[in-house]
Amino acid sequence: MKKNLPALVAGFAAGVLQVVPVIKSFSCLIILPLAGIFALSLYQKSNKIFTPIDTKTAVITGLMTGLFAALFGTFFEIIITLITKTNDLVYVVNDLYAFIESFPVDETVKSQVIALTEDVVNSIKTTGFSFLYSMSVLVNNLIINPVFAMIGALIGLKFINSKIRNN
Repeated sequence: MKKNLPALVAGFAAGVLQVVPVIKSFSCLIILPLAGIFALSLYQKSNKIFTPIDTKTAVITGLMTGLFAALFGTFFEIIITLITKTNDLVYVVNDLYAFIESFPVDETVKSQVIALTEDVVNSIKTTGFSFLYSMSVLVNNLIINPVFAMIGALIGLKFINSKIRNN
């Protein structure tokens, strides 16, 4: 548990910040790498490590941080959508339709995509929940979050190891 607790703490913090309206725009480039750095720093301090940390540990810590951030972020996004019955998709749906119309694909494909999107938006507006929306957010988060958290953990590894070597 002591090995996963830093990733859980940093992942929870990143998951919470992923649903804050203005801050979530910086999720991939700032929040998740910082969460990876933070998790590795917590890992070092909680395990009282005074020797350089290996790359495998940094990658695993970053991966776990990203997975926890994905799960918490998705959970909070779904809960907020359920309570408010609105989200970013509902706000930008008209722009999305215009974007879909500009695709160089068959008109039947366009109409099916628009119908599917309308179904998702109507579900969110009426019940506050759409299974398709929830699954797409989860899959997106499970792919993107671990990558950027691992990048942050590897950056943090360089800082932490250079600090250890200088002392």
